[in-house]
Amino acid sequence: MTVEPTGLRERKKQRTRDALVRAALELFTTKGYEQTTVDEIADAVEVSQRTFFRYFANKEEAAFAVQQLAESHFIAAVRERPAREGPFEALRNAVLGAWDTIGEAIEAIIPLDLHMRSYQLIESTPVLLAVHLRRSTEVEEEIARLIADREGLDVNVDPRPRVAVAAFSGVMRVTGRLWGQGEDASMEALRSLTETYLDHLGPALAENWRARAARSGNT
Repeated sequence: MTVEPTGLRERKKQRTRDALVRAALELFTTKGYEQTTVDEIADAVEVSQRTFFRYFANKEEAAFAVQQLAESHFIAAVRERPAREGPFEALRNAVLGAWDTIGEAIEAIIPLDLHMRSYQLIESTPVLLAVHLRRSTEVEEEIARLIADREGLDVNVDPRPRVAVAAFSGVMRVTGRLWGQGEDASMEALRSLTETYLDHLGPALAENWRARAARSGNT
């Protein structure tokens, strides 16, 4: 019996997993998440239901596989930011600096237009939106603790890491939603939108909007 090299075996497993993600997202976005069965996903890839469950515990894991990949890239990028950068600077530079690798990782699994349709699906499907919000909360907590460690703070005593991450994550959710509602599915469009909104984060939190509006009205 011929035994496959470990590297080849792992690549085959990764290809099968990626194919299952693509098939699942195509079915979810065309038929609907709740209307799609695990058997249909497995049949689309010509594997057994048992094979599907070898990679995913349920449909939910397949639905969020790409988001989990992007989140892991971002968290890794935050860990690599130099200590001299402040919290917002580190978060901004991490997401923009990792943009290309995140985009490449996504495109290696699914086309970007399917990524956009998947985002729209999550936003419009109550059961998936609930999961998305729960997962976002968990990721925010992980990043807040990472920022606290960078700054030498106790996240359970000092509220600033959680506040900073909540503000940053809010901007990311807004830009993701706006991108999902748009017509340009490119990563360049999402990056431009994200960069613009992140650039307004600091001033928006620091400025007195009403006073500025009053000054503008008097000019």
